[in-house]
Amino acid sequence: MRFATLALLAATRAAGTKSSLGPAALAPQQQRDAAIDALRHHVNEEVEQRHLRDLLEDEARCNACTAEACGLYLDFARQKVTVHTIDLLINVARACNVEEKRDAMFRGEVMNPTENRSVRHVSLRATRGDPYAIEEAQDTLDRVLDFARAVRSRHVRGSSGEALVDVVAIGIGGSSLGPACVHEALASEYASEADGRRLRFIANVDPVETEMALRDLDPASTLVIVISKTFTTKETMLNAALVKTWLGEQYESHMCAVTAAAEKARAFGCERIFGFGDYVGGRYSVWSPVGCLPLALQYGVRPVRELLRGARAMDLHFREAPLSENLPVLLALVGFLNAFIYERDCRAVLPYARALSLFPRYVQQLEMESNGKGVDVEGNALTEPAGEVVFGEAGTPGQHSFYQLLHQGLRVVPCEFLGVCQGDGENHDELFRNFCAQADALALGDDGGGDNHRRCPGDRPSLSLMLDRVDAFHVGALLALYEHRTAAQGWLYGVNSFDQFGVELGKRLAGLIESGDAATASTRALLARYRAKRVARMEALAA
Repeated sequence: MRFATLALLAATRAAGTKSSLGPAALAPQQQRDAAIDALRHHVNEEVEQRHLRDLLEDEARCNACTAEACGLYLDFARQKVTVHTIDLLINVARACNVEEKRDAMFRGEVMNPTENRSVRHVSLRATRGDPYAIEEAQDTLDRVLDFARAVRSRHVRGSSGEALVDVVAIGIGGSSLGPACVHEALASEYASEADGRRLRFIANVDPVETEMALRDLDPASTLVIVISKTFTTKETMLNAALVKTWLGEQYESHMCAVTAAAEKARAFGCERIFGFGDYVGGRYSVWSPVGCLPLALQYGVRPVRELLRGARAMDLHFREAPLSENLPVLLALVGFLNAFIYERDCRAVLPYARALSLFPRYVQQLEMESNGKGVDVEGNALTEPAGEVVFGEAGTPGQHSFYQLLHQGLRVVPCEFLGVCQGDGENHDELFRNFCAQADALALGDDGGGDNHRRCPGDRPSLSLMLDRVDAFHVGALLALYEHRTAAQGWLYGVNSFDQFGVELGKRLAGLIESGDAATASTRALLARYRAKRVARMEALAA
């Protein structure tokens, strides 16, 4: 384990400097160090050497490692913790001012100090009477839902009078992953609401993705949504230009925009524009028109309202529940324990529900873009890694892919299993049996009958999260749970979870390549080969 790093971290800070970052600032170093050191000492002396099969024999401990809210049930008994570990983790949360930072976020104070912005995604799912509601956001939601009703009822039609039954949403990153994840999650439960309608997403700048999305669609019955906060995102605008050409001369009545740059959207040819403020980051924007517009067009108003209601229920739980019963905080503490104390650099998110098959990708962006930082919120170099490499796959296909490493590899990968209570038939029963069995197999292990090739050491930590069912309410609660977990874990690390400057360098270098200024000899050689092969292909086609 890493030792003495907190002292090194303190040494990188100017002595006696008082932060001016307000509630986003780091908690006092001495109280953070004391709480984390106490946790680390306890783990080293009392927990680390105990096998999970022994910890799981304590029924009282297992009962203490559960919590429930908003139709979601958490069991983290298969984590390397005792009841005292939980108490020490809660002390760490208090020492890091998690409660104060949470309350400041809901009040709309600046929690993204590098960009001097508040963080108000919770306001997007608030009701008008909530103290943290924003009237502008409520008005925009009403416009979105009214427009969706008009399209679905065929009061708004295409230029030729045909009903707009197909929707293509063009965006990338948070402008695509969240909405696509929710679309996949709702598709089965709300199949009747979507009858006769299709929703496609275009994110990749590879033209093959656009070709596949449009392949069996008719421009006359297609509505296109261009989603870009700045309306300058290169990949999105290139894809939008391709689709605009595909729509033909009457594109104006077939395009709308979700953006904070209305004038640029109008210049591009979008008649209908739905805005959102700079207080909403892309990966937290599914609750804005970014997600609500395509989802309401596909499924109608009621499921979208339910999605928002589920997220709001989780918001209230996060605000009001004691830390020991607070699902987002407990998930954050478990994640912090594994990453910071046990030094596990990866985490697997494993939904045992086909409807949640895109959820691992959503969490991957949410957490790695938020907490994958090298400096703390005050700009000081971290001496401990923040964030984890998140990956995952739906069960049971994942069992036949990478679970071999999870069970027998030397790398210990904490796992998060997601299961669903409500399902039909023997197939769902078998799915749920696997959901339970894999967690036990990782924890308990097996001696392989003395055959080392078959031996599974066990003692691999996991948690189980059960949803009552996969409907809009529970999906909303689930996504909000992971949003709050991400913010809380960022506060534990001491980083700013709401900026993402690391994604900009590659874009800037791509711009230099476009202007003929490649950064390295290797890149110049790759470009020369690419251009030669492209010219050769064009000549072959012309022959």
